[in-house]
Amino acid sequence: MEVSGIIKFIDETKTYGESGFRKRELVVTTEEQYPQHILIEFIQDNVTLLDSFQLGQRVKVSINLRGREWTNPSGETRYFNSLVGWKIVSMDEANTNATPTPPMPPSENTSAPTTGNASENKEEEDDLPF
Repeated sequence: MEVSGIIKFIDETKTYGESGFRKRELVVTTEEQYPQHILIEFIQDNVTLLDSFQLGQRVKVSINLRGREWTNPSGETRYFNSLVGWKIVSMDEANTNATPTPPMPPSENTSAPTTGNASENKEEEDDLPF
């Protein structure tokens, strides 16, 4: 899945527990009639993917949707969803670095534009050595 929009917030990397679990959060605001502020988590080694991005930049983020079940101490079961990012691409750079496709040269089967009457064009064709 992918989410596209403008970076609204990039949090600092946070480390949790003795295992050193690392997490960094990103908020992307979608560009649609009713913009949504989407929180995406980058975890472990992927936290460094956000280092070269800044607020206001247009991006496309590849995500995985994760769901988990949790039972609290009183026995109540709750469910949580999270969006975990694993790739982020700048849409600004994609547009500015894109090179336009050069126009196709005319093919040999394409006739040149004609001017004058048909008899003059026929004479030009007869002058060809092949």
